[in-house]
Amino acid sequence: MTTPLPPCPACNSAFAYEDDAQFVCSECGHEWPQIAEAPAARVVKDAFGNVLADGDTVTVLKELKVKGSSLAVKIGTKVRISRLVDGDHDIDCKIEGIGAMGLKSEFVKKVL
Repeated sequence: MTTPLPPCPACNSAFAYEDDAQFVCSECGHEWPQIAEAPAARVVKDAFGNVLADGDTVTVLKELKVKGSSLAVKIGTKVRISRLVDGDHDIDCKIEGIGAMGLKSEFVKKVL
């Protein structure tokens, strides 16, 4: 007994066939791999190439102005990473005196 072939992800047609290591839709011609590729784990690195993780402590390397405020994060401020995120910034953290903030990993150095 053979397992049924998956429908085409492009047109949802049930008329797909195997061709070497991929499937091909006979209606629209779309080709996709038989083995689903796992997304690569995202690696966030600081300004010196050290890999960062949730809970790490980092030091700010550049004075950073806080948008919408007259406050600034001073050089040398130690910050604990709450979590690493995707988006326009890499690090979610809380800075004493300022509050919750997003930082880019290129402006921090991991405290070893």
